[in-house]
Amino acid sequence: MPTPTVAIVGRPNVGKSTLFNRLVGRRQSIVHDQPGVTRDRVVALARLGEASGDRNAETGQVQLIDTGGLLLGKDQLGLNDQVFLAVEESDLLLFVVDGKSGLVGADEEVWARLRRTGKPTVLVVNKSDTKAAKDGFTEFYGLGIEHTALVSAEHGVGLGRLHELVDEVLPPRPEVEEVEGESRLAIVGRPNVGKSSILNRVLGSRRALVSDVAGTTRDPIDSLLTHNEEIYRLVDTAGIRRRSRASGAAEELAILMARRQIERAHCALLIVDAVDSVTAGDLTIAGLVKELHRAVVVVFNKWDLLDEDKRRELDDSWPRLESLLSSPERVNVSAKTGRGVEKIFPAVERALTAFRTQLETAELNRLVERALARHHAPTHGGKPWKVYYATQVKTGPPTFMLFANRTLDRRSSYRRYLENFFRSELALPGVPIRLVIRRKQ
Repeated sequence: MPTPTVAIVGRPNVGKSTLFNRLVGRRQSIVHDQPGVTRDRVVALARLGEASGDRNAETGQVQLIDTGGLLLGKDQLGLNDQVFLAVEESDLLLFVVDGKSGLVGADEEVWARLRRTGKPTVLVVNKSDTKAAKDGFTEFYGLGIEHTALVSAEHGVGLGRLHELVDEVLPPRPEVEEVEGESRLAIVGRPNVGKSSILNRVLGSRRALVSDVAGTTRDPIDSLLTHNEEIYRLVDTAGIRRRSRASGAAEELAILMARRQIERAHCALLIVDAVDSVTAGDLTIAGLVKELHRAVVVVFNKWDLLDEDKRRELDDSWPRLESLLSSPERVNVSAKTGRGVEKIFPAVERALTAFRTQLETAELNRLVERALARHHAPTHGGKPWKVYYATQVKTGPPTFMLFANRTLDRRSSYRRYLENFFRSELALPGVPIRLVIRRKQ
């Protein structure tokens, strides 16, 4: 189920970024006494309302957005576009006010605008670590917001109550109506690389709007397709561009939406403009697919436009993407002419089969033995790392639990060696492998 989204909103200089940093657990937003320092949205994952169990997310994880301060004067409307798009995309708002300053007219104006969205809201009275603020915070009840948390983001006071309210107020994520046994395929890529054109080719109809203007696709579109007696749900997502290259608020919103679609999917179809070769933006999207542990097939579109030099340039840029995504299958196509499109689904089928790989316990343990024999395990204090037993605990992606005499750091080169060894021996190109290593006495 997609991760819920929570936006922190309010007028400038009420401590939104300080609260964001406190909830995320690291200094990611810029904190400054000057109003209006946060201009662009900052997005990070945080754990809020962990008591919710699986009501909103399996781990209580939410996508937290820090927004710039809302200024509702006539000359400020353009600066607020990012904020209102974040509000539109969010499931819950944390409306932050300054407890020291008390209720001011700007707070009332901001709330009047936010209230019209109908979004569930928690009022966060910040900077409330003084007696005067505690005694005077009741005036904020005049806003008519039912759920209120009194906090000091700077000192970490009152956050427990805020977590409880997030758990209470955050609405359950609606279940996506799915067909039993369907495979979900997210079509992702930078703007204007031909995602919608490829979707139309695959479906054999103009299901998605196609335009030469980057960013035409604003909302995800689900389409069901039966291929070789298998049911697929295809999701076309809005184009993604790195934050430093984003040309408008709509593309910022597209990043949030695309992440949700990748979370819903079993496999990502990463569309790359072959004329541009592999760009930093493509690598950014690939990193997102890798982070979410999804299978992937890379499709180079506009192949018909390449001359010999361009093909050489593309081949030179491919290893960066190939390494990041663990050697995924690559398909060269032209959505315009239809060339190569028929090769997409066979590659997807192979990726999904690999994604759902299930090993017998005995086979897995023999595989571990071969891996240890081929490359000796690291030692610590003169004692080698030793595996006692291994078992597969999950598919999609294949997840293996190893019981050993000690754990391995997630950045361990030997852990990477084991993942690569399993992927190579099991023929799982473009499929993430997860290793869970437990210490056993």
